[in-house]
Amino acid sequence: MATTNDLKNGLVMKIDNQLWQVIEFQHVKPGKGPAFVRTKIKNVLSGKIVDRTFNAGLKIETATVDRRDMTYSYNDGTDYVFMDEKTFEMVPVSPDIVGDAAHFLLENQKVILAFHEDKVLFVELPASVVLEITHTEPGLQGDRSNAGTKPATVETGYEIQVPLFLNIGDKVKVDTRSGDYISRVTD
Repeated sequence: MATTNDLKNGLVMKIDNQLWQVIEFQHVKPGKGPAFVRTKIKNVLSGKIVDRTFNAGLKIETATVDRRDMTYSYNDGTDYVFMDEKTFEMVPVSPDIVGDAAHFLLENQKVILAFHEDKVLFVELPASVVLEITHTEPGLQGDRSNAGTKPATVETGYEIQVPLFLNIGDKVKVDTRSGDYISRVTD
């Protein structure tokens, strides 16, 4: 058990026998009335995000979440297979749990898997990854109809918007939370 004072981003708690992860929180002390905590929480299994307000000092039940360093190995056609870096155990994870993280997974990439009672809850990626552009149209000089960007497909098959000067074979840094282009990567 914890109180609302112990809330922090990433904390997983049990509410109505479901697991919810704190995305954002804010302690509010209005001039009049009792203090409260405004949160944005995400259902770990369904991905649904809701806003919830808790009275300050309220006791909440936290879930024990074990985060393990893993390496993405391969996709066997149905599941994504990760290897535990300490025990070398192979852990298959269904595409439902991997979700949008699949857009940024490359073989031998280091990730964190969150477990609760030996069940995988979610895949935590690094904040950004470097991916190679496998397909894009050549950018036309002077074409500013779309704010100087064009669609490009990266090596995972995901499509992002990149600046006009990038070509096939260029490496780009991509934000894994939003899927946005960050910068060009030169070797």
